[in-house]
Amino acid sequence: MPQSLLATDGYKFSMAEAGWPLRKETFYYSHRKGGPQVMPLDLEAWVRGLLPEPQAEDYAFLARHDYEMGVGFKAAILRKERMSVRAVPRGALFLPREPILTITGPSALVSWLEPMLLQLNYRVQVATQALQDREALARTLATVSCEEEKRIALETLDQVGVRAMSIRVDSEGYLQRVRAQVKELVDIVEDPSRIFEVGLRAATCLEQHMLALRACQEAGVQRTSNVEGARRLGMIPVGTMGHEHVQRYGSDDAAYRAMHERRPQRSSYLLDTFDTLTSGIPAAFKLISEEPQGGDSIRFDSGNKKLQYLYAVTRARDLGIKPVIILEDGLDAQMTREFEELRKQVGWEPTTQFYGYGGHIVARTMSHALTRDRVAAIYKLSCSGATPVMKFGNELAEGKQSVPGTPVIFRRRTGTGPLGLV
Repeated sequence: MPQSLLATDGYKFSMAEAGWPLRKETFYYSHRKGGPQVMPLDLEAWVRGLLPEPQAEDYAFLARHDYEMGVGFKAAILRKERMSVRAVPRGALFLPREPILTITGPSALVSWLEPMLLQLNYRVQVATQALQDREALARTLATVSCEEEKRIALETLDQVGVRAMSIRVDSEGYLQRVRAQVKELVDIVEDPSRIFEVGLRAATCLEQHMLALRACQEAGVQRTSNVEGARRLGMIPVGTMGHEHVQRYGSDDAAYRAMHERRPQRSSYLLDTFDTLTSGIPAAFKLISEEPQGGDSIRFDSGNKKLQYLYAVTRARDLGIKPVIILEDGLDAQMTREFEELRKQVGWEPTTQFYGYGGHIVARTMSHALTRDRVAAIYKLSCSGATPVMKFGNELAEGKQSVPGTPVIFRRRTGTGPLGLV
């Protein structure tokens, strides 16, 4: 069954409209950690099976929620024959940080794939643990969240030639854990409208994420980055900008202006692609100062967010502006309490400070540990047109720097030296 066009994150649509949807681009997939792992799939066939079949009602839903798509996106999403896939073969071992999959094609199409493609990490982890220690995996997967998660595990076991095991589905247990997690967050911020959900990339499958969204809704949260989930459950799809958008433009200022000047909706400026303090905040505040009543927001991601937050608040007051503040990336209940206390200390209005949660509510509530964070799975833009591009971020020890260009893995066949080169 073809995938829905809406089975992706909302910012994929806004970035396509503010970018170049027909431009030839390359993205790569990698695991930053986790040791040697095995690939159980024919990756090219699997990736092509994820591609969407757009329907008129998909575009109508997007238009009703401030994501009206232009002719460039509509053409790009249909140009599947222009997409090429280079991947490690089925059964291959790969190492952390190796780019095991590169996808090249029209920008909007290859970018669209990210949330569903990142769920590949679950299959890889099941395959790897099955070959290392089947009994340990049987304990790990004794209980899962949904039927789709169980089906994927059993399919993966078959692909690597390991005998199936007993797996119990406990959807109600997962719902209860997510609901409790979200309720705790709502109690801290005192208003569910200040919270939105961004965990599609942290889920093992779409069905599991739909369960998480149901639990969010029951706890009062109505906004999600999962556009298909928003349509099915009557929620509100959200999202403006990811790192790839800033990488395309090569500077924060150019990227922010493209979003601001090509879409009439409010923009959210992601600050950390190059450097939050020396580039992201100055560029965002310069643009916000030109239209201080526009309601635009700034989004903190990697690095020392408390330091960045205090600098941003101080600088905003110096400039006489009041951007909406959005905090994401690794937030949990304790960090939320700390940022709420910080907000009160500096006198920032609660209606202008929002929180986005992904793995904290979607993955940490799973009954097993085979999460995306365990292997740090990523899918990053590496070449836009003829220009290699990188994400730098504000992590120590180059933790989140990405690989530029069109990477290829080389394996040593004989002799001594490194096992592989990129």
